[in-house]
Amino acid sequence: MTRRLLLSYLTVTVFVLLILELPLAVVFQQREFDRLTADIERDATVIATIYEDFLETGSPSDPLPADQYAADTGARVVVVDTDGISITDTGGTADRDFSTRPEFEIALAGDRATGVRFSTTLDTELLYVAVPVASGGTIHGAVRVTLDPHEVTERVHKFWWGLAAIAAVILAVVAAVGWALARSVSRPVRRLEATAARFASGDLSPTTPDPKTPAEVASLEQAMNTMAGRLDRLLGQQREFVADASHQLRTPLTALRLRLENLGIEIEETGQATEVDSAVAEIDRLSDLVNDLLRLARAERQVALEPVDLFLLASQRIDTWTGMADEANVSLVMSGGPESCVALVAPGTVEQVLDNLLDNAVRACTPKGTVSVEISKSAIQVRLTVTDDGGGIADEQLARATERFWRAEQTTPGTGLGLPIVKSLVEASGGTFHLTNKLDADGERSGLMATVALPLVQP
Repeated sequence: MTRRLLLSYLTVTVFVLLILELPLAVVFQQREFDRLTADIERDATVIATIYEDFLETGSPSDPLPADQYAADTGARVVVVDTDGISITDTGGTADRDFSTRPEFEIALAGDRATGVRFSTTLDTELLYVAVPVASGGTIHGAVRVTLDPHEVTERVHKFWWGLAAIAAVILAVVAAVGWALARSVSRPVRRLEATAARFASGDLSPTTPDPKTPAEVASLEQAMNTMAGRLDRLLGQQREFVADASHQLRTPLTALRLRLENLGIEIEETGQATEVDSAVAEIDRLSDLVNDLLRLARAERQVALEPVDLFLLASQRIDTWTGMADEANVSLVMSGGPESCVALVAPGTVEQVLDNLLDNAVRACTPKGTVSVEISKSAIQVRLTVTDDGGGIADEQLARATERFWRAEQTTPGTGLGLPIVKSLVEASGGTFHLTNKLDADGERSGLMATVALPLVQP
């Protein structure tokens, strides 16, 4: 918007300058040449008066007046008789025939001829004036004065360059003033743009109105604040509802499970305990779903971030999961990582992220396979990578792996909320989460690689 406003200011300025300066330049050029033409015409008339007697009487002409004028002005003077034969020529020899020259034809006819023509001999433009030599209505000959108008041309060019310099200064001033004005005009719009970007990132806190903002923009800003406030309340109510519902469901599910277990003990002798076991398994699955919903609702809350030692927490979680990995006949190893790698995350994020990723990796890994955890860092991020040997998943399924309740197959154990919880926790901490397939030497899928990038706390 700022560039467009500035461009419009400059376009209008250039248009106005062209309207004002082009006619001025043309008028100045025309006036200078008209003035020079008038001066030469006056001089030619004087010279014609001097040579009138010579032409009228036919006596030999005196070249001295023409030579003196030529020496003083640098012009060329040619005096011809009625036949167009030169009797005096300061730029050549006499007795040359000029009768075929258009300016002499006009002058010998009793009119005055002026103009500019290009001289191939001198390779320059020449200004010429031809006047008749007459007395008592009788034409006795003609005088032509030609002059190189370089001085006038230089004066005109200097005037044009002056106009161009003035235009450049005006454009520079307009550009500076226009830039400041455009910035002041577009500042409220840029403020709204920043506010909209902040709303899009998930920060729905209202902005403080600026008293200098125009009324129209202030009204739009107020409407955006109202919208953000309502949206924040709706999202908060949704999260609270999910969290409260999940919390309230945990108690009756636990009680129902206990009753089913007690009932299973009583009817075990009748041989119908299998149905009770199936019901208990469904209750367990429902309990896992409720717990995951509760964790997901908590993950979506905006909480204050805190620095944590990622290397230390990862080591602790790997020690905890080593026993479970051994039961599944899977090796759990940790590689890379500096001794101290501090990341800025929400409380409890690293533990939940590692628990979900390690749970998925151990279950997906083949017997005697390996689950590796690698920690690395760059200038601004800490990366946590969990890789398994489970063969990975189809490329078209990678994009859906973080969708809620999505599972590759309905027979796959779990609620389909583990990876969405990981993604929500990581993004709430300002990080990113990516899933990619690990490829072997033949380019075939050999496992799944989950990468978590979190903001690094600079020392």
